[in-house]
Amino acid sequence: MHDLPHLATRLYGTPLLLARSKLDVILGALAPRLAGQSTFLDVDALPSAEVAVTPDGIAIVPIIGTLVARSGYLGAASGLTAYSDIADAIEAAATDPDIRAILLDVDSSGGEVGGLFDLVDHIQAIRAQCGKPIWAVADEAALSAAYAIACVADRLYVTQTGEIGSIGVVAVHRDESGADAQAGLAWTFVHAGACKVDGNPHQPLSDSARLALQADVDALYAKFTALVAERRGLFPDAVRATEAAVYRGDQAVAAGLADKVGTLRVALADLGVVLARPTISRPIAARKEVPMSESQGEVPIMAAVPQQPVQADVDLEQRLRAEYSEISAISAQAARLGITIDAADALAKGIRPEALRRTVLDQLASRSDAADLVAAAPAGATPKTESESPIVRRARDAAARHGG
Repeated sequence: MHDLPHLATRLYGTPLLLARSKLDVILGALAPRLAGQSTFLDVDALPSAEVAVTPDGIAIVPIIGTLVARSGYLGAASGLTAYSDIADAIEAAATDPDIRAILLDVDSSGGEVGGLFDLVDHIQAIRAQCGKPIWAVADEAALSAAYAIACVADRLYVTQTGEIGSIGVVAVHRDESGADAQAGLAWTFVHAGACKVDGNPHQPLSDSARLALQADVDALYAKFTALVAERRGLFPDAVRATEAAVYRGDQAVAAGLADKVGTLRVALADLGVVLARPTISRPIAARKEVPMSESQGEVPIMAAVPQQPVQADVDLEQRLRAEYSEISAISAQAARLGITIDAADALAKGIRPEALRRTVLDQLASRSDAADLVAAAPAGATPKTESESPIVRRARDAAARHGG
């Protein structure tokens, strides 16, 4: 017999990072079980949760279904994925020398709070230690707790119809007191501690219990929005302003919650381009090529030289990761200004963040509205080049060039 009372305690009266539509489905599906009715589960129809590895060494880690702290007897047979299983899969890929990068294949509407933020911290620690890129694709959903995991990735893709967001927290209280009265049941709780029976289903939710539950929800919401703001380079107020809304495809990119619209196949191709860039290897003994002497026509030789400290390589990798993070933030900010920048392409071409910023400024300066602003300046006004902003100065130069 399944431990249905334990399952009920994980759904009712406790905060959840789960999309409301998915919560309705879960409660609807479990209601017959909680009432003692049997239900049929088509296990063969459930998606595979196994990690796949591409020929070029990219591990595809699935994050699918409702997310829970522990799956237990329910497991994949009920469409659940445990945070511990996700952590194990990512850690195994990160420590496998044959795997060069990790791609999270996300299709989940979220789940439990317990274990989520520990998983997020663990993923960030793994990435810092292994130095391998971790990307993610919302295919077709990365909502609530699933989005908390996906936004930790260095780059986040979403399909055209994929859903992203639902950055919020929800708690449900089930009041069975009316049904108990109709069934002729009366419950009496003998307890020590004023809050011991708060939120029980056999009594209406008291004001004090509601306030305590709301405070817990608010605290978790603050933690969730702070995580998204930090990882996506957004202001916390901007994250809160989403009001837990769900965004599809282009809308998610425009809101700064994703980097690019693309499928799993597109993300794999872009990640392959990044991996194809020349990288510093770590052989036992580094080798350098002695250049050919033009005067004597000598054949180049390979001379063994002492290996450079590993720390130099680590510093370079950290710098590259920092650059990519900065480029992604610039790309998100540019998207909100109506300027499209492909962060992966910029990194693959070796474009530095400061050069990318100049590109954004140039595009802003060339806009017609900026030119109109310059043209509207009073006649005979003396330009104050020392105090005017770079954007206005570039717009003035652009208008002068186009105007002859």
